[in-house]
Amino acid sequence: MIVHPIPPLFGEDSKTLILGSFPSVKSREAAFFYGHPQNRFWAVIAEVLGYDKPKNIEEKKKLILENRLALWDVIASCEIEGSADSTINNVTANDLSIILENSRVDRILVNGKTAEKYYNKYTYPKTGIKAVCLPSTSPANAAWSIERLIEAWKIIIE
Repeated sequence: MIVHPIPPLFGEDSKTLILGSFPSVKSREAAFFYGHPQNRFWAVIAEVLGYDKPKNIEEKKKLILENRLALWDVIASCEIEGSADSTINNVTANDLSIILENSRVDRILVNGKTAEKYYNKYTYPKTGIKAVCLPSTSPANAAWSIERLIEAWKIIIE
Protein backbone atom coordinates (compact mmCIF):
# COMPACT_ATOMS: atom_id res chain seq x y z
CA MET A 1 0.00 0.00 0.00
CA ILE A 2 1.41 3.40 -0.98
CA VAL A 3 0.15 6.55 0.74
CA HIS A 4 -0.10 9.80 -1.23
CA PRO A 5 2.88 11.92 -0.12
CA ILE A 6 1.95 15.32 -1.56
CA PRO A 7 -0.31 17.79 0.26
CA PRO A 8 -3.02 19.59 -1.72
CA LEU A 9 -2.05 22.89 -3.34
CA PHE A 10 -4.73 25.56 -3.06
CA GLY A 11 -5.39 29.09 -1.88
CA GLU A 12 -8.45 30.58 -0.24
CA ASP A 13 -9.37 32.19 -3.59
CA SER A 14 -8.85 29.01 -5.68
CA LYS A 15 -11.90 28.42 -7.91
CA THR A 16 -11.01 25.40 -10.06
CA LEU A 17 -9.62 22.13 -8.67
CA ILE A 18 -7.62 19.89 -11.00
CA LEU A 19 -7.40 16.29 -9.82
CA GLY A 20 -5.07 13.61 -11.09
CA SER A 21 -5.37 9.95 -10.16
CA PHE A 22 -2.25 9.17 -8.07
CA PRO A 23 1.31 10.54 -8.26
CA SER A 24 3.76 8.71 -10.49
CA VAL A 25 7.01 7.31 -9.10
CA LYS A 26 8.81 10.46 -10.37
CA SER A 27 6.23 12.75 -8.75
CA ARG A 28 6.52 10.87 -5.46
CA GLU A 29 10.32 11.20 -5.64
CA ALA A 30 10.05 14.94 -6.41
CA ALA A 31 7.32 15.34 -3.76
CA PHE A 32 5.32 17.46 -6.19
CA PHE A 33 2.64 17.05 -8.86
CA TYR A 34 3.47 15.98 -12.41
CA GLY A 35 7.15 15.45 -11.65
CA HIS A 36 7.92 13.19 -14.61
CA PRO A 37 9.80 15.24 -17.24
CA GLN A 38 7.72 13.64 -20.01
CA ASN A 39 4.37 14.58 -18.43
CA ARG A 40 2.96 17.49 -20.43
CA PHE A 41 0.87 19.00 -17.62
CA TRP A 42 3.15 21.99 -16.91
CA ALA A 43 3.75 22.77 -20.59
CA VAL A 44 -0.01 22.63 -21.31
CA ILE A 45 -1.07 24.70 -18.28
CA ALA A 46 1.60 27.34 -18.92
CA GLU A 47 0.64 27.66 -22.59
CA VAL A 48 -3.10 27.89 -21.82
CA LEU A 49 -2.49 30.58 -19.17
CA GLY A 50 0.08 32.52 -21.21
CA TYR A 51 3.07 31.83 -18.95
CA ASP A 52 6.55 30.47 -19.57
CA LYS A 53 6.80 26.81 -18.58
CA PRO A 54 7.71 26.77 -14.86
CA LYS A 55 11.20 25.49 -14.11
CA ASN A 56 10.91 24.53 -10.44
CA ILE A 57 8.38 23.77 -7.73
CA GLU A 58 8.15 27.39 -6.53
CA GLU A 59 7.32 28.60 -10.07
CA LYS A 60 4.77 25.78 -10.43
CA LYS A 61 3.07 26.70 -7.15
CA LYS A 62 2.98 30.37 -8.16
CA LEU A 63 1.44 29.52 -11.56
CA ILE A 64 -1.34 27.48 -9.94
CA LEU A 65 -2.14 29.91 -7.12
CA GLU A 66 -1.95 33.12 -9.20
CA ASN A 67 -4.56 31.65 -11.52
CA ARG A 68 -6.95 30.62 -8.72
CA LEU A 69 -6.40 26.94 -9.40
CA ALA A 70 -5.94 24.08 -6.97
CA LEU A 71 -4.16 20.74 -7.45
CA TRP A 72 -4.48 17.35 -5.82
CA ASP A 73 -5.27 13.75 -6.67
CA VAL A 74 -8.36 11.60 -6.22
CA ILE A 75 -6.54 8.71 -4.53
CA ALA A 76 -5.14 8.95 -0.98
CA SER A 77 -3.64 5.46 -0.94
CA CYS A 78 -3.58 2.39 -3.14
CA GLU A 79 -1.61 -0.55 -4.37
CA ILE A 80 0.14 0.31 -7.64
CA GLU A 81 2.95 -1.18 -9.69
CA GLY A 82 5.35 1.59 -10.64
CA SER A 83 3.28 4.39 -12.16
CA ALA A 84 0.80 2.27 -14.16
CA ASP A 85 -2.79 3.41 -13.55
CA SER A 86 -3.97 0.05 -14.91
CA THR A 87 -2.46 -1.67 -11.83
CA ILE A 88 -4.25 0.48 -9.22
CA ASN A 89 -6.05 -1.58 -6.54
CA ASN A 90 -7.43 -1.18 -3.00
CA VAL A 91 -8.16 2.52 -3.36
CA THR A 92 -8.85 4.94 -0.54
CA ALA A 93 -9.96 8.36 -1.80
CA ASN A 94 -8.65 11.72 -0.62
CA ASP A 95 -11.07 13.79 1.45
CA LEU A 96 -11.58 16.94 -0.62
CA SER A 97 -13.34 18.78 2.22
CA ILE A 98 -10.00 20.35 3.27
CA ILE A 99 -10.00 22.17 -0.08
CA LEU A 100 -13.73 22.70 -0.55
CA GLU A 101 -14.22 24.19 2.93
CA ASN A 102 -11.18 26.49 2.73
CA SER A 103 -11.37 27.86 -0.81
CA ARG A 104 -13.87 29.04 -3.40
CA VAL A 105 -13.61 25.89 -5.51
CA ASP A 106 -16.84 25.35 -7.40
CA ARG A 107 -15.49 23.47 -10.41
CA ILE A 108 -13.55 20.22 -10.60
CA LEU A 109 -11.56 19.01 -13.59
CA VAL A 110 -10.00 15.56 -13.72
CA ASN A 111 -6.81 14.80 -15.61
CA GLY A 112 -7.66 11.64 -17.52
CA LYS A 113 -10.03 8.67 -17.42
CA THR A 114 -8.50 6.98 -14.35
CA ALA A 115 -8.99 10.10 -12.25
CA GLU A 116 -12.55 10.35 -13.62
CA LYS A 117 -13.30 6.71 -12.78
CA TYR A 118 -12.18 6.96 -9.16
CA TYR A 119 -13.63 10.45 -8.68
CA ASN A 120 -17.06 9.26 -9.85
CA LYS A 121 -16.89 6.11 -7.73
CA TYR A 122 -15.63 7.54 -4.42
CA THR A 123 -15.73 11.34 -4.41
CA TYR A 124 -18.66 12.60 -6.46
CA PRO A 125 -21.21 11.04 -4.05
CA LYS A 126 -19.67 13.15 -1.26
CA THR A 127 -19.11 16.45 -3.10
CA GLY A 128 -22.06 16.48 -5.48
CA ILE A 129 -19.82 18.41 -7.90
CA LYS A 130 -19.74 16.84 -11.36
CA ALA A 131 -16.18 16.64 -12.66
CA VAL A 132 -15.23 17.52 -16.22
CA CYS A 133 -12.83 14.95 -17.65
CA LEU A 134 -9.92 16.33 -19.65
CA PRO A 135 -7.53 14.22 -21.71
CA SER A 136 -4.61 12.95 -19.66
CA THR A 137 -1.35 14.88 -19.93
CA SER A 138 0.55 11.65 -19.18
CA PRO A 139 3.15 10.54 -21.72
CA ALA A 140 1.19 7.24 -21.81
CA ASN A 141 -1.58 9.18 -23.60
CA ALA A 142 0.40 9.30 -26.85
CA ALA A 143 -2.76 9.62 -28.97
CA TRP A 144 -3.02 13.25 -27.89
CA SER A 145 -0.45 15.70 -29.27
CA ILE A 146 0.56 18.68 -27.13
CA GLU A 147 -1.41 20.93 -29.51
CA ARG A 148 -4.61 18.91 -29.03
CA LEU A 149 -4.08 18.85 -25.26
CA ILE A 150 -3.67 22.64 -25.17
CA GLU A 151 -6.94 23.07 -27.09
CA ALA A 152 -8.85 20.72 -24.75
CA TRP A 153 -7.36 22.25 -21.60
CA LYS A 154 -8.40 25.80 -22.58
CA ILE A 155 -11.55 25.05 -20.57
CA ILE A 156 -9.60 26.16 -17.49
CA ILE A 157 -9.74 29.78 -18.63
CA GLU A 158 -13.46 29.74 -19.49
